[in-house]
Amino acid sequence: MEEQKIEPSRESKVTLREVTEDTVRAICRLSVTERQNNFVASNAVSIAQAYFNKFAWFRAVYADEEPVGFIMLYDNAEKPEYFLWRMMTDARYQGMGFGRRAMELLIGYVRTRPGATELITSCVQGDGSPQGFYEKLGFVLTGEKEDEEVLLKLVL
Repeated sequence: MEEQKIEPSRESKVTLREVTEDTVRAICRLSVTERQNNFVASNAVSIAQAYFNKFAWFRAVYADEEPVGFIMLYDNAEKPEYFLWRMMTDARYQGMGFGRRAMELLIGYVRTRPGATELITSCVQGDGSPQGFYEKLGFVLTGEKEDEEVLLKLVL
């Protein structure tokens, strides 16, 4: 008898899990909506970049047992410098609160890091931009820009 897959719901437990050899393909298949493609790199590109940066800390976002997103942090405790590098929720699961809960878990993790006083992120502005999402979490614009992206800061 085939096991029936249970779809995630708003009540699903959200966790951050290591990406493994067994899960990497499923994580790489996750994608945002077409209009959001200009705002975040694919998970395959993010994972490749992470393997060449000693300060990259990345996790798959799960709702119960279903992968629903991806998050990556620049985690340099030597400076200390903490930068939300990537955050995405698969198009099928947006609007269910998983991204917000994943961010809360990430923020909790950053608070445990040596010397952490703030979490920085950046985003492109425009239709489909995640700026409003970050502002609802308490991030504020710094007034600075990096390339085409505005910087936002969350005081921890």
